[in-house]
Amino acid sequence: MDTAKLILNGEEYEFPVVVGTEDEVGIDMTTLRSRTGAISLDPAYGNTGSCLSTITFVDGEKGILRYRGYRIEQVAESATFVEVCFLLIYGHLPTQQELETFHNDLTCHSLIHESLKNFFDGFPPPAHPMMVMSAMVASLSAFYTGTGDADEGDLNIIRLLAKAKTLAAFSYKKSIGQPFIYPQNDLSYTQNLLHMMFAVPAEPYEVSPVLDRALNLLLILHADHEQNCSTSTVRMVGSSQANLFAVVSAGISALWGPLHGGANQKVIEMLELIRDDGGNFEKYVDLAKDKSSPFRLMGFGHRVYKNFDPRATILKESADEVLAELGMDDPLLEIARRLEEVALEDSFFVERKLYPNVDFYSGIIYRAMGIPTGMFTVMFALGRLPGWIAQWKEMMEDPHVRISRPRQIYMGETERSFVPLELREAEGRERPEPVGV
Repeated sequence: MDTAKLILNGEEYEFPVVVGTEDEVGIDMTTLRSRTGAISLDPAYGNTGSCLSTITFVDGEKGILRYRGYRIEQVAESATFVEVCFLLIYGHLPTQQELETFHNDLTCHSLIHESLKNFFDGFPPPAHPMMVMSAMVASLSAFYTGTGDADEGDLNIIRLLAKAKTLAAFSYKKSIGQPFIYPQNDLSYTQNLLHMMFAVPAEPYEVSPVLDRALNLLLILHADHEQNCSTSTVRMVGSSQANLFAVVSAGISALWGPLHGGANQKVIEMLELIRDDGGNFEKYVDLAKDKSSPFRLMGFGHRVYKNFDPRATILKESADEVLAELGMDDPLLEIARRLEEVALEDSFFVERKLYPNVDFYSGIIYRAMGIPTGMFTVMFALGRLPGWIAQWKEMMEDPHVRISRPRQIYMGETERSFVPLELREAEGRERPEPVGV
């Protein structure tokens, strides 16, 4: 299969067929408009391949996720988040020397410029940490302008990865009115993040190994997921040759939405709703089964994974470990357990493949760790950061990359004569109703 044929207005056109290394098939429509005068219409780009990529492979039908060819199950079991950052961005697993250098670079660049601390003072206390995070990442471009050469690009990658966790922790401290805690050079990436978030001055704080492992796992499982909304945003903004910090800031803003990165926050809000209604989870299970009810169980099923979410399978074990370690007596977590049992055993959910997904378990783990719901999407952004950077880097290294410029099918008014204001008033013309699409 080398070509695909299109018949339009009686004319036949052939277009090249591109086959990926995992046998994914795409029709190359690059010349469609120039040859036929027509464009393809694909709202939300659900059937459009926007790029060729070597970073992440997802097969939703089979429940497969691989980073650079490595199964997510193996990566999650054996790697640290820093190793995954290196793998995604540079395309191969690091040697011991490369990993030590990379880790040391991330440690040395963890501090932010003292002037940036003044920026935090400009935000009101109720400001959402995700908004603060997006603004602060964009602000880094004011401190690291540079020339844009390759060496500086690598340095900015290090700067962004290193400082993002500091900005995230400072965003959290700002939201609760506590003083900032600086990073420590003797801690790992994830240990530093937990220390900066939960330590307070003059009091000892020791990072729990169980929580450290859980955070590593959460960040790894969120590191990349092909051309989702935020990743596509990063590529689209990056195609204009905007700087890396502005590009990632745009990705953070895209991730903020409740239909994307905010999904695990919606899980906790749903559990709170059930708790506040007396904890009667059976009532809400029945509502979820009722087609006439607008209620939906959040954190069940997945748009991409049709049988199971491999990330959720991994997180379920981690959730059990974290809850056992902390010994928490939380009504929300008990409701979550009961809902999980229903989803895994009730024929209604099993037949429809409405299994607990990664958002369900990540929300439970973050809550158990003491991370407030307002910080869930910030943690997601930290995890997705290496994926965004890898996607941006891959695009910028493509000699054939062009600025993104989707088309549209215009459905508005055809040409009409403009009537000056005085004539409109004189004739008493009313503003016409907008044309619906």
